[in-house]
Amino acid sequence: MGVLNVTPDSFSDGGRWASTDAAVRHALDLQTEGADLIDVGGESTRPGAGRVSPQVEQDRVLPVLTELHRLGIRTSIDTLNAGTAELAAAAGVDIINDVSGGLADPGMADVVARTGLPYIAMHWRAHAGSMDSLATYDDVVATVVAELADRVAVLEAAGVKRSQLILDPGLGFSKDAEQNWRVFARLDAFDPLGLPVMVGVSRKRFLAGVLPDNAAIVDRDLPTAILSVLAAQAGAWAVRVHDVAGTRTALNVLARVDSARIGS
Repeated sequence: MGVLNVTPDSFSDGGRWASTDAAVRHALDLQTEGADLIDVGGESTRPGAGRVSPQVEQDRVLPVLTELHRLGIRTSIDTLNAGTAELAAAAGVDIINDVSGGLADPGMADVVARTGLPYIAMHWRAHAGSMDSLATYDDVVATVVAELADRVAVLEAAGVKRSQLILDPGLGFSKDAEQNWRVFARLDAFDPLGLPVMVGVSRKRFLAGVLPDNAAIVDRDLPTAILSVLAAQAGAWAVRVHDVAGTRTALNVLARVDSARIGS
């Protein structure tokens, strides 16, 4: 999944693709670099980010989604808002990606059920302005698995089919650096839930710990690509990244190694 932030304030590329023309050009570049899906977002969820109205979000993303659909490019809508998800579905989006797992907007489950679209439900505890204060766990891996299992039960009870669901462990959300590493290291703990898992680590804060103190945000692309390979080896359904070219190359190397192993 290639990240396309149609926002002025995203933490790594805010404002670069804020116009429809620039966003569409970047989506085409991401596809050329090897993205299978373009994840379009109109509201930043970086730590400390403020909320924007659904109308502002929709004004940002709907023209982009409409044009990408016309061009035959597969997209997902990165949104917390049921109204935005519903309009995105009408514009031809392929997947709804909700970092709140339906907790931010009680109407989201109904939209997902009615549209029948695949739905990525992330582990989430609070909006960006307060999420860091909720990074408290006795056992972070067991708790994240349990809380996602609860979300699955609620969504199914609301009419969402299990076959629509994809889970996201929520790396970088309501978790400190060590907790993020622990969750990533135990992606296998999500296997008993029996659902696909999407992993999003791209350029996130906890990656700074493996880099020099003066490293730029884009320097996190190399550890992102390495973790993307490890996620693929753990059976991840998809990885969500800013640097599609580098990650695609890393995954191509893994595919060649796996092919050689099978052929030996």
